[in-house]
Amino acid sequence: MKVVMTAVAALAVVAATAGAAAGGEDRGELRRGLDGVVAAGAVGALVEVRDERGVWRVTSGVAELGKARPVPAEGRFRAGSITKTFVATVVLQLAAEGRLRLDDPVEAWLPGAVPDGDSITLRHLLNHTSGLYDVVRTLPMPPSQEFFANRWRTWTASELVARAVAHPPTSERPGTTFGYSNTGYALLGQVVEKATGRPYGVEIERRLLRPLRLHGTSLPGTSPHIPGPHPHGYVPRDTEGNLVDYTRMNPSVFGAGGELISTAADLNRFFEALLGGRLLPAHLLDQMRTPGVEGRRYGLGLAWWDTTCGLRVYGNDGDALAYQSWSFMTPGRQVTLALTPNFSADLDDTVEAFLDDAFCG
Repeated sequence: MKVVMTAVAALAVVAATAGAAAGGEDRGELRRGLDGVVAAGAVGALVEVRDERGVWRVTSGVAELGKARPVPAEGRFRAGSITKTFVATVVLQLAAEGRLRLDDPVEAWLPGAVPDGDSITLRHLLNHTSGLYDVVRTLPMPPSQEFFANRWRTWTASELVARAVAHPPTSERPGTTFGYSNTGYALLGQVVEKATGRPYGVEIERRLLRPLRLHGTSLPGTSPHIPGPHPHGYVPRDTEGNLVDYTRMNPSVFGAGGELISTAADLNRFFEALLGGRLLPAHLLDQMRTPGVEGRRYGLGLAWWDTTCGLRVYGNDGDALAYQSWSFMTPGRQVTLALTPNFSADLDDTVEAFLDDAFCG
């Protein structure tokens, strides 16, 4: 089926509180902006905005190609690299408990796992200054047949790390250069298990999901399903612009770097708790917001950027092939956006403009 947005598009707006309902006219730009994101290159999208007036949930586009069903406003999606913030929070909690140190070398926890493991610290893994080659760059991508052949394959963290370290490092010395690397988070997931005796997914559930009541969030492991209401996600089937439904797949390839499934409401709740100081001691939260390399906007599993109206917003974004998401906040306002791309265009600039308007409008 050729990638063409159907003439039927659905827009749903949920005013979650009376205050939000009263401010409905003020949200017209938000609705139009999300429609613009979808028109620029998405099958469907959803957003939740929280501020002093209440909670607004808006959707645009469709949940499934060829059907008129709207995107569920409280739908679940693969959150990609937003997983890293959850993993980093657990690692920092373990540091606060004295069960590990951020400046511990990888070699102390995972002997022989990576070359030069005595020089690479857990901090370097967290802030992407380890110099380890990014395993994602070793994996086949759509529309290659090898990519589709791996759809149901179960990957282990050790397999993914081995693929990465078969390539030379991307910097001469750890801690000096920023180089985004999912490999580091595959290792951090293993470190969490070594430190606690439990898989990182279990630790995230017991430390974060259950206490914060994030009932729409899960770490699926090898399960291909997205539980509950959700939009369908797609990837290119060929070079002609055709798509194939890729909602169901084995997410072990993402691992600790990106397997999380969540909702906009849950992500807003998580970042409010994290940045509000409820999950970490102040000195560790400060380190989380400190760039690993001068001039970069990434700390220990946390990213940030500055809006055109002078606000600095903190959070993270994620790309899980068929799903893309962004979750950021500043005091007084939170915005979480998720979409299912149709790969007809690069959406980065469109999304950045939408988020900027959502914070500054």
